Amino acid sequence: MATLTEEVASKTKQTAAVVADALVGHDAPPADPTSQTRAHFEKFASVTDPSGEKLMTQIDFIEAITPPPTSPAASYHKIPREQYGVLFQVADRRRAGQINLQDYAYFENLLSRPDAEYEIAFRLFDREGTGVVKYADFIKLYKENKSPDALPFDWNAPWVSLYLGGHKTRKELTYAQFSQMLRGVQGERVRQAFLHFDKNATGHITPAEFQEIIVKTQQHKLSDHLLENLHTLCNVGTAAKISYAHVRAFQNLMKDIDLVEVIIRKAISKSADGRITRADFMNEAAHTARWGTFTPTEADVLFHFASLDNQTGRLSLQDFSRVVDPSWKPSERLSSAPEGIGAVVTGSALKAVLGSVYNFGLGAIAGAFGATMVYPIDLVKTRMQNQRVTVPGERLYLNSIDCAKKVIKNEGFTGLYRGLGPQLVGVAPEKAIKLTVNDLIRGYAAGTGEGGKGVSLPWEIMAGGTAGGCQVIFTNPLEIVKIRLQVQGEMSKNNPGLPRRSALWIVKNLGLLGLYKGASACLLRDIPFSAIYFPTYAHVKKDYFGESEGKKLGILQLLISGAIAGMPAAYLTTPCDVIKTRLQVEARKGETNYRGLVHCAKTVYAEEGFKAFFKGGPARILRSSPQFGFTLAAYEVLQSVLPFPGSAAATKKEAVGTLETTGRIGGKDAEGMPWVRSRNALKTIMDLDQGFGRRGVNLTEDEWRRIRGMGAVAVA
Repeated sequence: MATLTEEVASKTKQTAAVVADALVGHDAPPADPTSQTRAHFEKFASVTDPSGEKLMTQIDFIEAITPPPTSPAASYHKIPREQYGVLFQVADRRRAGQINLQDYAYFENLLSRPDAEYEIAFRLFDREGTGVVKYADFIKLYKENKSPDALPFDWNAPWVSLYLGGHKTRKELTYAQFSQMLRGVQGERVRQAFLHFDKNATGHITPAEFQEIIVKTQQHKLSDHLLENLHTLCNVGTAAKISYAHVRAFQNLMKDIDLVEVIIRKAISKSADGRITRADFMNEAAHTARWGTFTPTEADVLFHFASLDNQTGRLSLQDFSRVVDPSWKPSERLSSAPEGIGAVVTGSALKAVLGSVYNFGLGAIAGAFGATMVYPIDLVKTRMQNQRVTVPGERLYLNSIDCAKKVIKNEGFTGLYRGLGPQLVGVAPEKAIKLTVNDLIRGYAAGTGEGGKGVSLPWEIMAGGTAGGCQVIFTNPLEIVKIRLQVQGEMSKNNPGLPRRSALWIVKNLGLLGLYKGASACLLRDIPFSAIYFPTYAHVKKDYFGESEGKKLGILQLLISGAIAGMPAAYLTTPCDVIKTRLQVEARKGETNYRGLVHCAKTVYAEEGFKAFFKGGPARILRSSPQFGFTLAAYEVLQSVLPFPGSAAATKKEAVGTLETTGRIGGKDAEGMPWVRSRNALKTIMDLDQGFGRRGVNLTEDEWRRIRGMGAVAVA
């Protein structure tokens, strides 16, 4: 009984935490990895000691921190899976050959750090845990792990001595000094390798020698396209050999490849046909950095390798992807594109269409929910706005509350939802076209700003106003039908013999032109409403609540943002809404029949005064403010419950279900850290030597088959 009570209490606590996070958001993903880390550890731990404690072997550890060989995320053709075993030395703090739960949690904690790649490399060489790397320990571990066929490297060279000291003044490297040395060591390896082949000091090496240098120093960071075509670098210059200038240009380009990708994306976003020239790249590079970022030779090298299959001089993202994406493989040339910069997946057009249908469907459901929640307020607002008081004592409703009471008394509770059907039908196209147009214009504006970042306030207003104008195409016909259905109840009360009309009858009676009666007033209302609403909503989220890529707002904060943005937008456009309502409602006997927008405004002012233009203003605020909040809340829930296949949310949802059976969240470990951090840590260590760590992994035949995913299973 006590166990059941504790379990219920634990579940209640977890539920409360989830609800609180959903309501108020968080600055970073909530982290309580203990249970997940334990589950992940126990899933892969294959050894149990006499005391009953679970332990991981080196093979277990490799399986825990890498994707399975059959996973689409696995790519072991350049970095064998068993090479990840060198990271086991970091987790095995007790040097016992096996690690326990605490050791594994320690390694996962390292992975979660922002500088995990360098931190793990430092811990590997700081064998004694003293906080420094000693020269003797460093050289010993390097020699134990380097490849037998590694290119010669002189650890007494002048560049190395700057970090490690000379023969008489060997230094102990702190973490900061070690990581800085590690960042530059690959460039020094390339320089020494060039001198090794250029024994006559001609300043040139052969294409085959250049290929050997790059393969043995950078293969783990380059795409197959680059590796296959390294020998063609000699075509960039006029000589048949490769100069040191071209080697250094290639080295610098690969070192700053992330910046290269950013510049390419910016340049292509400004191109009409999605292709750029070398001049376009250089111009964008000059605007991106404070000074010259890339030399002409570096640009020549980039365009040489990207244009091997496209000699037009104008290159697309697909062309550049083969250079900047290290995961690009030859098999992807026809079958699929890389996940990186130039991803062009077969069927992308169909995926885009399905994505639009998905967003349209969720928007329709969420919009219908929001409209239903506030519809009684909307009906009261319409009745109040349509109330004409030309003779004292003829007022039917004293205020909004009185109106709601009389509607329920005379027409029943369902009377508050009269005309809801057309409203729900109109929500889907209204929300779809409004959000799509707003996002489309904001996206365009973001690319026109300085550096392609940010959207200026004039563009925000234009985006919102245009979105509001476009929605009138759908909303005006549905508004006029909805309004006539909403006022039908009070007309029936005053005229008992008056038949109730259906929405279809109203549509037929009005005709096409009649359905757009009051469209000018509808435009006059919706354009300024959206022009006020969208910028205000965006700025409240960003400037008040601090929404950013690193901070996710909760539902409560989104509701408040929507409410605040809706208040000025709703109230300031009430006069336009009053005029629209008067034009769209069928005039009763003895009432003025408005001839148009200006005539309606003049007549209302003359007969009822200025205050009449703000009738139903409070009701508009009460309706518009929460409506967007309810809609957004429903949309958020639907996205999490029914994520679009292939989206981040879908991957996360699948991962949670997968954890119980595999101990792995997609491409992430049990703590939620991406396995790519382990891969990148290994790549950083491999800058010292391409085969670093392979000699330290001694596998039996069964273990080798298991690591390679060939079916063998280790015995606990």
